[in-house]
Amino acid sequence: MKRIIVLCMFFTFLVGCENKAEKTKNSDNSISEVTPEELPITTQIANANGIEKFKELEEVYFMFNVKVNDTLRSKRAWKWFPKSKKIELTEKGETISYIQGDSLSEKALAADQKFINDSYWLLFPYQLMWSDFEATYNEKGIAPLSNEEMKMLTVSYKGKGGYSPGDSYHIFFGDDNMIMEWTYVSSTGRELTTTWEDYETFKGIPIAKMHKTADSSFQLYFTNIKLK
Repeated sequence: MKRIIVLCMFFTFLVGCENKAEKTKNSDNSISEVTPEELPITTQIANANGIEKFKELEEVYFMFNVKVNDTLRSKRAWKWFPKSKKIELTEKGETISYIQGDSLSEKALAADQKFINDSYWLLFPYQLMWSDFEATYNEKGIAPLSNEEMKMLTVSYKGKGGYSPGDSYHIFFGDDNMIMEWTYVSSTGRELTTTWEDYETFKGIPIAKMHKTADSSFQLYFTNIKLK
């Protein structure tokens, strides 16, 4: 089984347009083309999920919902302005807005922790380009829910930064580089395995609107998605 250990920080210079060959400069200053298949697997996944289209967006709206045993546990409405890094959360009748990167109040910090969680579920493939992590890629793995053979990428956050250092994700995806299942493993060993399903494309960006466990007792899903 082919295993490749990679560091995210080395990937960012390789991002490019989907379905186009890229060019890179060799040590002798000659130019050679890099095909999409030769890019790091993290870049391939981000590209397949429309990261170049995301760069064109001004506004992102979505509703994050969690249902456990048919009881709605969480419902949060988000307005996200990626270019200005402004975030607005409406939850339980209260709205709070803040700018990422600013010195945050206690309420804004709590909101940002929720935003990081919710946006990871919404657009995790982009985190493969945006965040620092260690990753192990296997060309063949067995998906835990479907028991089907898929490609597998394990992403581990080993550093001390961020809101949840020590967390990791086992990602299972097909030849089209679209995530089909994943297992989240917390720093304490707690696990959650869900599907990535009910994909819909918004402004050229495919989003999995439903994530659920094998028995559907846990359902995390998105509604009111609007991209501008």
